[in-house]
Amino acid sequence: MQFLTNNILPITIALFSGLMLLWSLFGNRIRGIKEVDCPAALQLINHKNALILDVRDEAEYKAGNILHSISIPLSRLLERINDLDKERPIVVLCRSGNRSASASALLGKRGFTQVYNLTGGIIAWQKANLPLRK
Repeated sequence: MQFLTNNILPITIALFSGLMLLWSLFGNRIRGIKEVDCPAALQLINHKNALILDVRDEAEYKAGNILHSISIPLSRLLERINDLDKERPIVVLCRSGNRSASASALLGKRGFTQVYNLTGGIIAWQKANLPLRK
């Protein structure tokens, strides 16, 4: 017991760090977000006619985007949600995967059932040497 009392701060930090690591690994699954990597996203795009929804802001989108993607910044997604087809698979992406996870969760709450967050976002797309339109 003396050990715990003397080391409460390091123990608390270690527990908190472990919980944050678990949240980063499983948080999207807990929230019901389906994650896909680049090869799986390509399969959805090429074989299931998935829509590519880019939720980055306009300047980021213009700097480089995926061919045939549409741009709806996350800040405008709610006002443009009726522009999207609930029956069509949607691959959502942003720069790194964080904003697109939020967008995916929002779409899921609004009744979209085939929503996939691109893990790693446009950064992962570029690392996979996949083409961007500029």
